Amino acid sequence: MLSLVSRNIPKSRWALTAPMFVLAAALGMWRALAYDTAAVSSPEALGFSSPRLARIAAWQQAQVDAGAFSGAVAAIARNGKVAYLHAVGYRDNAKTIPLQPDAIFWIASMTKPVTSVAAMMLVEEGKLDLAASVYRYLPELRDMMVAVETTDPASGQSRLMLEPQKRPMTVEDLLRHTSGLTYYDRGDTAVYKLYRDSRLYDAGLARDGTLKDFVSRLSRLPLVHQPGEAFEYGHSADVLGRVIEVASGQPLDQFLDQRLFKPLGMVDTGFWVPPAKLARLIDPPAGALMLPDRDVTKPTTLFSGGGGLVSTASDYLRFCQMMLNDGELDGVRILSPATVHRMTTNALPQGIRFANGSTFGLGFGIRSDATWSVVPGSVGSFYGSGVWGTYFWVDPAEQLIAMQLIQVVPNKANQFNPTFRNLTYGALLVPHIDEPAPANAPVAIDRSALAALEGTYTFPSSSSRDKQGPFGGLGIEIAMQNGLLKVVSPVPYAPAARAGVMANDVITHLDGETTHGMTLSTAIEKMRGPVHSAITLTIARKGQDAPIELTIVRAPVGAAKGASSDLQVAVRGGKLQVEASGALPVLDFGKGTPMTVVPLSSREFLVDGGDHTRLAFLEDGDGKATGLVLNPGPWEITGQRIN
Repeated sequence: MLSLVSRNIPKSRWALTAPMFVLAAALGMWRALAYDTAAVSSPEALGFSSPRLARIAAWQQAQVDAGAFSGAVAAIARNGKVAYLHAVGYRDNAKTIPLQPDAIFWIASMTKPVTSVAAMMLVEEGKLDLAASVYRYLPELRDMMVAVETTDPASGQSRLMLEPQKRPMTVEDLLRHTSGLTYYDRGDTAVYKLYRDSRLYDAGLARDGTLKDFVSRLSRLPLVHQPGEAFEYGHSADVLGRVIEVASGQPLDQFLDQRLFKPLGMVDTGFWVPPAKLARLIDPPAGALMLPDRDVTKPTTLFSGGGGLVSTASDYLRFCQMMLNDGELDGVRILSPATVHRMTTNALPQGIRFANGSTFGLGFGIRSDATWSVVPGSVGSFYGSGVWGTYFWVDPAEQLIAMQLIQVVPNKANQFNPTFRNLTYGALLVPHIDEPAPANAPVAIDRSALAALEGTYTFPSSSSRDKQGPFGGLGIEIAMQNGLLKVVSPVPYAPAARAGVMANDVITHLDGETTHGMTLSTAIEKMRGPVHSAITLTIARKGQDAPIELTIVRAPVGAAKGASSDLQVAVRGGKLQVEASGALPVLDFGKGTPMTVVPLSSREFLVDGGDHTRLAFLEDGDGKATGLVLNPGPWEITGQRIN
C-alpha cells in the first residue's frame, strides 16, 4: 500500500535535510518528493476487492477505446493509504504516448476548494472577516448593480433593468456562491449576454493580466441575483482570490505555494506547467473552447482562484487527506477542526437549494440527503469537479478519498462521474459476518422452483454503502431560455406526458411559486419530491390565452444515465446463474460473466468465492418471487423484480 504520509520528514531531521531541499528546489528537483507510483500490494487490507477495483480500469479503457476521452487517472485512498492509483489510455489526443499516474491536468474548478481553504486560513488568523462586505477589501465592487429582467410570456420580449444591492455581498457569499456573480454560460438571458459580450473572457483572462484588472472589469457588469438570495455558480472564487491577495499582502500564487503547496508536499501544483514538466501534461480535449486562461503551458500573472490550477492525482490526494484529517497532514496544521467542519457542512441560507441531494458549504459541495441523490456515498461526503472532467470526493464516514482525472469537452464531463463513483463504492468489501458454508451436498431444488426465480431484478444501488433511495419526478426535460422555464420534451409515458405537458410549453409557476428568476437547478429540485406526491404546474401555451394548471403525481426516478444496476437470473444446466445486465456490475456479479450460485435453501443462495455474496429471494403470498436481497442484514441491497 502507498502511504499518504510518504513525504513526511521527521522534524528532528529537518536541520540536516533543509540544505538538501533548498538545493533540490534550486535545481528543479522537487519531483523526487512525489508519490511512488508502484502497484498497491493489498487493497484488501483497506477493505477493497482487488478484482472489483480492476473494473475501474476496464471501464475507463472501454471509454478510451470508444473515443470518449484520451486517458484517465484514478486514485482511491482509505485510512490514509492509497488503495488504487492507475492510469489508462494516452497523454495525447493522437494516442501515441501512454498516460502515466503522475500526469498533470488542468483541474479547473477543483481550484475553488483550494482557494476556499486559503481564505479560511486568513479567517483563522484574523486577517479576513467572513461577515465583512467584500468592498471592504475591494472598493471597486461597492456599487455593483443587480440585473432585473422581466419577460412577457406571450411575446417572449424581455427588458433588463438595474437595481442596487439590498445588502452588500459578503466574503461568505463568495465562499458559498451566493454573491450574485455568475459565469457567461449559465443562461440565455440578457444579463448572461452582457457577460459574453463584455470581453471579460478574452482580454480579461489574458495570461499577462492580473486578478486586480479582472475584478475591475467584472465590477462593470451587473450581478445576476441579489447577494444572499440564490446559489449561482460563477466568478465568486476568482474574486475571493483577489480578496486573499489584499488581505495577505501577497499575490495568490505566492500565498498558495508558501502556505499550502510546500507545507503539504504538493510538488506539481501551480498556475502553469514549467518546461521541465511539460512532458507530463495531458493534452486539452479535442474541440474544447480554449480561453486564454486555459493555456497552462505559458507563465501567467492572472491567478484564477476559481479555475487556474494544474495538479496531479497524488498532489490533490494530499490536499484531500488534509481535509479528511480535520486540517492536518504530516504534523503540519493548515486549518482547525472547527473550520474544516464549518467548510463541509451546509452554509446556504434557508430556502436556497443546490442540487441532487446535495447542499453547499464553504467551497465544497456536500452530499446531504441519500434519498434524493443519484449516486452512492455517505451523507456528509464533500466534493468538487472541473469543467473538463476532473472530479473528487471525500467520504469521512468511510475514511475514503477518490478522484478521477480526465479531459473532455464541458457538455460531456458529468456523465462519467456517476459510473466512477458507483464502481468505487462497489469495490468495497462487505464487512465480515458469519456466513453459511456451502453445503457439501447442495440442496436439491426442483427445476420448476428454480425457473420461478428467473427474471430481471433492478437495484437502486450497486453498493451497500449508504444506498441512494428512490425519489419522485415528473419525467420532463426543461431548459431556461430567455428567462423562461421551457419544456424541451416530456418523457413518453412518464407522469408529465400523461398529464398533457407538451414540448415548448412555458412553466410559469411551480406550486404557485413563480419561475421567473429561478435557476434551472432550483426548478429541477422543486419538480422532484417523494414518490406519489403531487405538484401543480401552471403553463403558458402558444395559441391559448388562459394559463393551464396541471396537477401531476410524481413517479419513481430511475438511476442516473449509465448507472443502472440490474441482475439477470437464469437457470442453465439445472443450476441458478446470476449475471449483471445493467450498466454497472453489482458486488460479485459482472456483465458477460454468468456466475453459478450455490443453493442453501429453496430461496437462499451463496457465491462460493469472491466476496461470498449471499442472495435471498423475496416472494408474495402466492409464492411468486418479487424481489432479491443481496447480503441480508445491515449491509443488504434490495432489488425489485421487473420481469
